[in-house]
Amino acid sequence: MGREVLKTVWQAEDMVLVGAVDVRGEGQDVGPLWGASEVGVTLQGDLEKVLAETRPDVMVDFTTPDVVAENIKTALRRGVRPVVGTTGMSSRELEEIRALAEGLGLGCVIAPNFAIGAVLMMRFAAEAARYLPHVEIIELHHDQKLDAPSGTAIKTAEVVAAARGDFLQGLPTEVEKIPGARGGSFDGGIRIHSVRLPGLVAHQEVIFGGLGQTLSIRHDSISRESFMPGVLLAIRRVMHLEGVVYGLENLLFE
Repeated sequence: MGREVLKTVWQAEDMVLVGAVDVRGEGQDVGPLWGASEVGVTLQGDLEKVLAETRPDVMVDFTTPDVVAENIKTALRRGVRPVVGTTGMSSRELEEIRALAEGLGLGCVIAPNFAIGAVLMMRFAAEAARYLPHVEIIELHHDQKLDAPSGTAIKTAEVVAAARGDFLQGLPTEVEKIPGARGGSFDGGIRIHSVRLPGLVAHQEVIFGGLGQTLSIRHDSISRESFMPGVLLAIRRVMHLEGVVYGLENLLFE
């Protein structure tokens, strides 16, 4: 994701790539990372130092759950607006970030998924849940993804639960012969199943069941390019926001 973001920002006519941070490959020019010649921007390992030296308007973060919250806070304290695709933050961390962004009057966009098709999938799922409230979610990702279920699956479950209202699905006496076989249980009994395999990128299927029928809504990210239009949208819009916007749908469907 970092390589794809670097290439996308570099090629955008209204943006300037001023820095790049990664704990690996420090000192390496970033151009060859996406198959270009050297571009004069090198990888550095210290985020605070890069922000101080380059003074960017926006920081894009695709890192890991254990460091993302501190990265966001570091950026905000430097007056830099974060655009974040890293999932796995706790509710406490999100509240701390909301308070900091609002206090500083800075915009911050956090999105479980930047693929516009995935955002539409969630919107369609919320609409379907009003008529077919029995639903399960299967999310599939590459085997290097650290958190499960994905942020997209959790966000989907949230919008489905809100759309269908007070509803409880599933058997209270259900027996799992192997613990976890039925997946994780979200609010109201929405089951979420996580698959991690090499060869996958990011995929999700929302399956609804009704009397004599099923409905499946599925989105597949075949490559990481699928996330870039959403990332560019967030970079452009975050400059005009104050506080945290959670979910790309809040920029698409205003």
